Amino acid sequence: MGKNSVIDLIQSHRSIRKFTDAPVSEKQIDEVIASGRWAPTSHHVQAYSIIVVKEDAKKKELAKLAGNQAYVESCPVFFVICADFHRLKQVSELHDQPFEVGEQENVLVGAVDAALVAQNMLLAARSFDLGGVMIGGIRNNPEAVSKLLNLPSYTFPVMGLCIGVPDQDPEQKPRLPKEAVVHQEQYDATNLPKSIEDYDQVMETYYYNRTKGARADKWSEQMAHFFSTPKRPHVGEFLRGQGFLTRKDELDKE
Repeated sequence: MGKNSVIDLIQSHRSIRKFTDAPVSEKQIDEVIASGRWAPTSHHVQAYSIIVVKEDAKKKELAKLAGNQAYVESCPVFFVICADFHRLKQVSELHDQPFEVGEQENVLVGAVDAALVAQNMLLAARSFDLGGVMIGGIRNNPEAVSKLLNLPSYTFPVMGLCIGVPDQDPEQKPRLPKEAVVHQEQYDATNLPKSIEDYDQVMETYYYNRTKGARADKWSEQMAHFFSTPKRPHVGEFLRGQGFLTRKDELDKE
């Protein structure tokens, strides 16, 4: 059986960080959002919201807050996909029910819901021959982002998404070999050292060719360096401030 157009679209993923001046139509934006809204959702809670940002000044500020990522400012439309339990609190109050959102499980539910929405949106955008890139840097300064976007309690920004007409044609970045990530019936790390060694060679070649010899990084070295320091340690405190408290936090307050 040959591949179909959906599989071709999914397996041709590339992050696009440079866009032409061509606008994204309102019809396209509506379809991208509609595709996001039809993503799977845990227990039908639909614990997400989508903020559409097209104002230049706001995109400029979000670009700065996301780590000075210029493409956040230059893309025609920028989405901020948030985990959102604010309206779930409202319906709990409407029906005089307690609102038990203080478990880490709910943080996971909101993040997963938002991620599924964002992936659907990116695929929908690409079906219009648009390109895009996910922006995890939106969590660099979640409090400032929340203030700028007027996010209420029980919400938090999970990721951003730039979309627009591509103005670059980058090569696909190789993925880990299948043997490193797919296991049959149970986890089997027997061949992991060999898979990592092989992948390091693939990535060295990729970076060498992409940069015309300026760099030739091993994936394992990159990852070891990346995980050698804490990442966004302020996010936990921000989540507590937004109403996502662990049971231990609640007990400590008593």
